[in-house]
Order: sequence, then C-alpha cells, then structure tokens
Amino acid sequence: MPKSAIDPIKLERLAEVAIEVGVNLQEGQNLIVTSPMSALPFARLVAAAAYKKGARDVTFLFNDDEIALARYRHGSEAALDGAPEWLFKGFAEGLENNAARMAISAANPTLLSEQDPDKVSRVNRANLAAAKPAMKYISNFDINWSIAAYPSAPWAKQVFPDLPEEEAIEKLADAIFAASRIDNNDPVAAWAKHNAELQSRSDWLNEMRFDALHFTGPGTDLTVGLADDHLWTGGSAPSKNGVTCNPNIPTEEVFTTPHAQRVNGVVRSTKPLAHLGTIIDGIEVRFEDGKIVEAKATKGEAVFLKMISSDEGASRLGEVALVPHSSPISQTGILFYNTLFDENAACHIALGQCYAECIVDGHHLSKEQIVEKGGNQSIIHVDWMIGSAEIDIDGIKHDGTPVPVFRKGEWAH
Repeated sequence: MPKSAIDPIKLERLAEVAIEVGVNLQEGQNLIVTSPMSALPFARLVAAAAYKKGARDVTFLFNDDEIALARYRHGSEAALDGAPEWLFKGFAEGLENNAARMAISAANPTLLSEQDPDKVSRVNRANLAAAKPAMKYISNFDINWSIAAYPSAPWAKQVFPDLPEEEAIEKLADAIFAASRIDNNDPVAAWAKHNAELQSRSDWLNEMRFDALHFTGPGTDLTVGLADDHLWTGGSAPSKNGVTCNPNIPTEEVFTTPHAQRVNGVVRSTKPLAHLGTIIDGIEVRFEDGKIVEAKATKGEAVFLKMISSDEGASRLGEVALVPHSSPISQTGILFYNTLFDENAACHIALGQCYAECIVDGHHLSKEQIVEKGGNQSIIHVDWMIGSAEIDIDGIKHDGTPVPVFRKGEWAH
C-alpha cells in the first residue's frame, strides 16, 4: 500500500486515542486484540501505544480473508461445524484475569457474499457457541473494551467503488479520522466534551422513565417496550472492573435494553447491513409480543433468515439506540458498509443479546434476574439501522402519555 494513502501522523493518533480513550488501558493491564491481517500497520501502532501506556502484555489474534475462505471452499462437513474451543477458553481466561479487549474493524463487507448461506450460518453458529465463555465478559461489561477501525483496501473499494484503490483508501481513512475525532489538536479533550453531551441525553431519558418508544415512518410503526429498571447510556461508561472506557470509536448513540416480550408492530431498515461478509438490504419484519413472526429482505434474505433462527433469542431485541439524522457520520453521506459506522448514522435496533449495563444494578444480577426484567439472551448481537430524516419517535409514559423524543430524525427536546 502506498505510504501516501493514509496520513501516518493521524493513524498514530488514532491508535493513541483507541488505547487512551477507547480501551483506557491501565498500567500493568494485559491487552488482547483481534485484527485482520489487512490492518497490520495499524495493529503495530496499537501495540506501541499500549506499551507506552504501561501494558504488561499485548497479544494479537489475527485473521485473514483467504484463510477464512478456505474453510468454505475446501472444508469438510466437520469443518463447517467446528470451532477452536481451546482458543476461546484461553481468551476467556485472559478476560477473567482482567485483560482489556480491543477489536480492530477492517473487514471486507462482501467477503462471503458468494458462499452458501447455510455454510456461513453453520460456521458462525459454531464460532459463536465456542466464543460464548469469552463474550460474556463483553456483554456483561466486566472489563474495559473497545473497537476502532482501519481503512483496508477491500473495505475502501466497497465504499468507493468508482475510485482507484489508493484514492479509495485515502478517502475512507479521512472519513474514519473525522468520525473518530482525530482531526483535532486535542482529540482526548474533544472526546471528553462529546461524552458529556451523550451523557446529558442519557440523563434526560433516564429521568423520563418511559415505558416504551413508538417509532413511526415509511414502512415503520413499531412499539418497543423497555425493560424493567432499564438504563440509558452512551459514550464512555465504567465497566465492572471500575475502568471507564469508550466501547466504540466512533460513537454517536445513546442506547438501552428493550423488553424482549413487549415489542410489537412493523419496521423497515433504512440502510444496508453488512453481516458475515454479506450485504443484507431492504429488511422488513413484523414483531408480535417481542418475537419476529414475519421477515423478508430484498437482498441477502437467506442470510438474514438464518441469523434470526440462530437460537430462541435471535428473533428478539437486545438493544434500541437513538442517533440523530444530523450526526456527523450521517452528514458525510457515506454508506460505510460497516456497522461500527453505519449504526452511528441512524437510530437502530439490535437482535439478540442484551447488555447488562443497561439495567439498574445489572452487573450484580444473575442471567435469570435479567431475563425477569425483560433482558434478552442469545448467542448473537446484530445491529441494523431503522432511523432517517423521516422517522418520528415518541416516548410512551406508564400512563400512556406520549412525549416527543424525535421529530423528522432529530431530537425534539
């Protein structure tokens, strides 16, 4: 890759923000990082930033597109249903011992688009089941963790297909830097200000104590009941180990836990979803008593239907998030084909696992107690976008009184 394609100073600054603001790595703490091989230049900078911050050890788990495709092209039936349980057990042991977690997002959005959806579903189900012991530390927010992005060539060409590769990489890099608040003389201070603004939105929603949210717009008339004792959060938050981190770099959302049994109505996606190397577009579903009972998509429907049948909780909601249409990421007009960015351009919902942090004292509740309050349980957690400039949202109080929350895609208060 030409050195001129990505500003090296800004890339180094992004690595520093990922460690200092995203993970907020503590001195003496171990760090486990997952990354595509295509992001190796950024991974090296992340390692340097982590050791400068005082990391005890930085361990990388790399993946590669061609190696991933080999499983689908040449793997036996056993290979499609197998997963390295031993590796995930080691991963879980590291997190149990308070290692921090970071993921570098740079995946090719269409890597698996030509593969058999059944094979994709089987491999994903096997990996998710094996990863469950490790992922619980993330969904329970037991440790400090974060995700940051790197502009790989396959991703850049998907976002900017009409540009030469070098120009596509440069343009995607600039968009990542801007969204991640790197285009700033003091990005750490910029993140502190932004986190305070998101906290203010969360505080208002927590004061209102809505019983439900009602979304209306083209193809959408959806009532999302909220979990008992739900909490809104956004931006930075303290993990169970006491370290305040920003799980997503970038982020523009405030979010909470829906009630898994109290979602009713119809909803239509407003942006494509990049999932498991496939683009899923034109999603339309109908919920009854929290469960999807009808589902279709204009593109990638087979993968979507496999996803929502992963387990009992895969067809129920685990998250609802509010993002104004005027968010900086939305205003770029860029479709990133990457949930880390696209979910921060629009209001969204997530099918699958809920976050314990979004329920009062959730860190101290058992799985059964969280379920009693309406929290969903699943091996998946997949966000998809339902917001636009045409979406209105009302908060419904316990007496049925509606309160405007969004009008035409913007905060109404």
